[in-house]
Amino acid sequence: MNGIRNNTSKSLWILIAVIGLLAIAAFFLLQQATRIPSLVNNQTNITHSLVIEKVQSVAKLVSSETTMRDVVVFEDTWYGSTKRSLVVVTGKLLAGINLERGSDVKIDEAAKKIKISLPNASIMAVDIVEMKTYDEQRGLWNSFAPADRDKIFKQARQQIEESGKQGKLLEHANQSAKQLLETMFTRDSYTAEVSFYEQMP
Repeated sequence: MNGIRNNTSKSLWILIAVIGLLAIAAFFLLQQATRIPSLVNNQTNITHSLVIEKVQSVAKLVSSETTMRDVVVFEDTWYGSTKRSLVVVTGKLLAGINLERGSDVKIDEAAKKIKISLPNASIMAVDIVEMKTYDEQRGLWNSFAPADRDKIFKQARQQIEESGKQGKLLEHANQSAKQLLETMFTRDSYTAEVSFYEQMP
């Protein structure tokens, strides 16, 4: 009986010791498990795809549409006979950064530096919404033909686009993109540098 009691007592103490060790091990593992997520959450991981995604969203954000008005004077002379037309044109311009023309992203992990190269902002679309003729003079033997209307429309579109290029519209789009992207990525020890290049025609 004493032998059985001694064996039972030893087994009980072994069981208690094992449970204690398991409890200590579980406590240690729990502590480690709670530490790991905090390290992961605090870690900054800048990837090429993340930068591209943000660049695309910013490019859409800085795209802007504006309405412009211009006066088109069309003249055509044929054998000394001149026809002339004065037209007031209203057009809508869509300006922004066209990423289809190419962009480049370089990430230097060691230096914590991100270099982003984008095409200069450009006129992406021109839509002529209204054309009003205020004066039209035909030549003696040089009257207006349907082809002349196409020429006037083409000239109007070119003038509206040129007016948009000469304004501050494109410069504003460039500066907005630069400021947004550099602010977005200059954090957590990273610095960002945005530059622009001339697009090939």
